[in-house]
Amino acid sequence: MPDEGVYVYAIIRAAGPLPADARGVGSPAAPLRLIRRGRVAAVVSEAPPALRARRRDLLAHQELLLRLSEQGPVLPMRFGMIAADEETVLDRLAVQEAEHLVALEHLSDGVEINVKALPAQHALASLVAEDKQVRRLRDEVRRRPGYEASLRLGQAVAAALESRAAEAGRRALGELTPRARAVTSGPEVQGCVLNTSFLVGRGDSEAFRKAAERFAHTHRDRVELRLSGPLPCYSFVAAEGTPVHAAGV
Repeated sequence: MPDEGVYVYAIIRAAGPLPADARGVGSPAAPLRLIRRGRVAAVVSEAPPALRARRRDLLAHQELLLRLSEQGPVLPMRFGMIAADEETVLDRLAVQEAEHLVALEHLSDGVEINVKALPAQHALASLVAEDKQVRRLRDEVRRRPGYEASLRLGQAVAAALESRAAEAGRRALGELTPRARAVTSGPEVQGCVLNTSFLVGRGDSEAFRKAAERFAHTHRDRVELRLSGPLPCYSFVAAEGTPVHAAGV
C-alpha cells in the first residue's frame, strides 16, 4: 500500500460491480478497485499525494458516486475519506457489516434532493402592502428623512422578509415531506431560513422537483427556493457508513 493510504469513495453490496471505465480522484485519475468483506464492499483507490479539494477532484468524486447509485444502493463517503491501509478498511467492513447492510437497504433506489429557502429578494411592494409597521416606518422616512429612521426601516424590512420566508419555508416543508421517504435538517446556512434534505425514490425525483418549483412560483413574493439534486445520499449516511437519524414519512 502507498504511504498516502487508501481513498474510500463508498460502500456498496459485495456483488455490485464498478461502472465501466470509471476513475477516481487525482491526476492522472486513480484506478478504482473493490475491497470485499462478507456481503459488503468498499470502493477505493490509492490516495493521491497532497490531496486537496480541487474542483476537478470534487467533481470526479461526486460523478463516481452518481454512477454507482445508478447500479444499486450506495453509502457515499465525503470527499477526502482516507484509511491508513487496506487492512483498516477490511476491519471496518467486518465490524460494521450489519449496519452497512441496513443502511444500504434504507437507501435502495434513493437519491437526495436538498432544498434551501431564502427571503424573496424582490418582494418589497407586497411586503409594504401587507405589513403595517413597515408602511408606518416608510412613511416616517418620507416625512423626516434621516439615518436613524432609515436604519429602523431597513431593520424592519429585513426582519419581516425573513419572517415571511420562514413561514413559507415551513409550508414548503409540510408540502414536500409526504413526497419523501425520509427528511433531515442540514446545518444552518447564512441567509437561509431552511436547509433540508429529502430522501426521494429515484423515479420520483422529477415529480418532487416539479412540486417544489410550483410551490416556489406560487410563493415567489415570500420565499426563494434553491434545489440541488439528485445528489448522492450524503445527508442520510454518517461518516462511518451507518444511517443517520432522519424523520421517516
